[in-house]
Amino acid sequence: MTRRKLTELVLNHLNCDPDQGSNRVRGHSDRLSPTAPTRRDRASDESFERKMMSNRAMQKRSRFNVGQFGVVGRKTLFLLLFLLAIPADDCFAQTPPPPVDQHAFERVSPTFVKRLATRFSLGAFAGRFEETRLGAVRDAVGEGTIQHQGDAGDSIYWLCYRRAQHRLWVVSNGEMGGPDHLVTEIIEELTEKDAGASADCAIIPDKFAPVVFDGKLHLGMSRREVIRALGPPSKSEAARMVYSHAGKLADGFDETAWLILRFREGKLASMRGSKTTTN
Repeated sequence: MTRRKLTELVLNHLNCDPDQGSNRVRGHSDRLSPTAPTRRDRASDESFERKMMSNRAMQKRSRFNVGQFGVVGRKTLFLLLFLLAIPADDCFAQTPPPPVDQHAFERVSPTFVKRLATRFSLGAFAGRFEETRLGAVRDAVGEGTIQHQGDAGDSIYWLCYRRAQHRLWVVSNGEMGGPDHLVTEIIEELTEKDAGASADCAIIPDKFAPVVFDGKLHLGMSRREVIRALGPPSKSEAARMVYSHAGKLADGFDETAWLILRFREGKLASMRGSKTTTN
């Protein structure tokens, strides 16, 4: 708003005619010189200018806040899109291996003379306990994310896979598996419902089935077939058999290996094999 326009508004409010030669207010006899504003006029002008400056500052600050909000909004949207683009396997920890049932080893002596859990195979992929790296399994399958939990002696690394009703864990003990995360344990279970209903483990292609221990042990075998393939167990119960081995290798190292086998309706429904070597 120009100063002249403002003057017109003020004069109209006072019932004055701005286009006349004098600034006489109708009904008043005192004359005011247009070239000599009064103290009240100057104070009014200064007050108006301060208000105008304050309004301009508020408008500027408002524009800045709107712009700032726009930048923050764009950054937030970008972050959300980025998080949605990350595969779920990289964001969420997969189901860890089931804990070892320590009761299975009660009153179990390492009676099995032959070496146990020396090698394994996933379909055509062949590996060896304490020699094959978790990374090699992952690269061969082309799926899966190596997970970790625990520290010191309780530290474990693992890969988790699922296929129909099968759930598979390939595990490396954090201490015994070393920095290369060598495979020290494998667990495969046949669940009572489709394991595909749970999406926290990667799907393993069918060509990496079946999982076989030592070239002869796999899920679905009967108790008789297991005994025929391995020999008498170290411990036998209604729904479980345990094979335990302890021996000394040619280089003087001690080797400990075991198998925990669980049966359901007469068929092998879970097998767990582990091997560790110590000096």
